Amino acid sequence: MKTTLDELQAFATVVDTGSITAAAEQLAQTASGVSRALSRLEEKLDVTLLRRTTRRLELTEEGEAFLCQARRILAQVEEAEEQMALRRQKPAGRLRVNAASPFMLHVLVPLVAGFRERYPEIELELHSSDQIIDLIEHRTDIAIRIGTLRDSTLHARPLGSSRIRVLASPAYLKAHGTPKDVEALQQRSLIGFTQPETLNLWPLRNTLGDELPIEPAIKASSGETLRQLALSGAGIVCLSDFMTQADRADGSLVQVLVRETLEVRQPINAVYYRNTALASRITCFLDYVAECLKAQVWTQQ
Repeated sequence: MKTTLDELQAFATVVDTGSITAAAEQLAQTASGVSRALSRLEEKLDVTLLRRTTRRLELTEEGEAFLCQARRILAQVEEAEEQMALRRQKPAGRLRVNAASPFMLHVLVPLVAGFRERYPEIELELHSSDQIIDLIEHRTDIAIRIGTLRDSTLHARPLGSSRIRVLASPAYLKAHGTPKDVEALQQRSLIGFTQPETLNLWPLRNTLGDELPIEPAIKASSGETLRQLALSGAGIVCLSDFMTQADRADGSLVQVLVRETLEVRQPINAVYYRNTALASRITCFLDYVAECLKAQVWTQQ
């Protein structure tokens, strides 16, 4: 009896999720059904693919070897299905997108309804992470990254850029005074990033050059957290226009040290591993995002 695609999918999903129960939930099946599929597969192959303990599942040496072939077969079937969908002008399949929380909330989320209306057969999975992730380890198709790229193994598509500015709430400035020059920042509460340190280099012209290294009084890992802190009047912050455009428009945040601020723009790139025969669902998503970003006010300022 030949191995079926359902059995291969069950095996790969159990490995990816770490348990039969989690795999069953992702595949919309019962745990017993997934367990039986694994058992049938091992019986047909006459090998043990997974060691089952009370605490976890572990791949055997044979399981690791077979997993590579199983993934290749599943990917080929998925690609064949996508090609057929493309012929019908209906790209389909699951698309996993990762982005930092601020970009996900302020840029991508507002685009989802329009994208789904145009491509209803593409199943979006949106994941937020304020740290750089490994695309393969996290089974991610596309990651949106802000700033200079450092991973040369990735293929990138530029989507635009966003300017960074030094900002504070009117309430903070009223309580503590608006700084008249760069040196005056030392007497203010500054809000910055925990990492990387390059994000704490503000684009302010000073006696040492065109970048001002700041020592934050408050640190956070997420730009969205920094934005909320600034809105609450906790201090002065340096953030990208894509997350503060609405705040500056309604006066919730105002730019400080305008004359000393240099025009520094952070590049926005979509990164992925596939460089040939790019899946149609990936191409459609990138084309749609790039098209929408061109119309955004903050990309023009």
